[in-house]
Amino acid sequence: MRLRTKVMIAIAVVVLAGLAYMGVTTLRHGFSARETPSRLEEFLARHVRKLATPAGAKEQKNPYPITAESLESARAHWVEHCATCHALEGSGDTVIGRNLYPKVPDVREANTQELSDGEIYYIISNGIRFTGMPASGNGDSPEEIWQLVSFIRRLPSLSPEELEVLGQLAAGQSGGAAAEPHPDHH
Repeated sequence: MRLRTKVMIAIAVVVLAGLAYMGVTTLRHGFSARETPSRLEEFLARHVRKLATPAGAKEQKNPYPITAESLESARAHWVEHCATCHALEGSGDTVIGRNLYPKVPDVREANTQELSDGEIYYIISNGIRFTGMPASGNGDSPEEIWQLVSFIRRLPSLSPEELEVLGQLAAGQSGGAAAEPHPDHH
């Protein structure tokens, strides 16, 4: 047998074994959103996200400077549209974020922060299929989305004062007592 044929057979065996494993797992556990994704699912999801993002998106740079006004606008936008799932500080630890499948990522961590600005912009604009991440490109201007990219970059190092401002914005939207904003948008 030729080497190429052996390699193809080996790949087919691995794929079939993976499908059999998924089939048995599904029969035993179902498709519950309460399950924690396996390491394989997490690995595949990250790589599918990379494949789904056009090559040119990675190269895009944020064309808007970070100013006090742009950060203020991004904070308000984040609280109104994103914190419902991603939480005020970006942890994803909200009622919705914990109960989506796959779980909402902690955008402060490396899996998000290591993406290029263009990749984050593309994800916000176009959403991610088969997750709870909606596309925002039709309702938000490119400038608003780029402002969010800048704000997401700040999330890992928010000061206590900045977190307090976010809390005040959230409380103002809900009429006073909001740990989590009203769930209208992502």
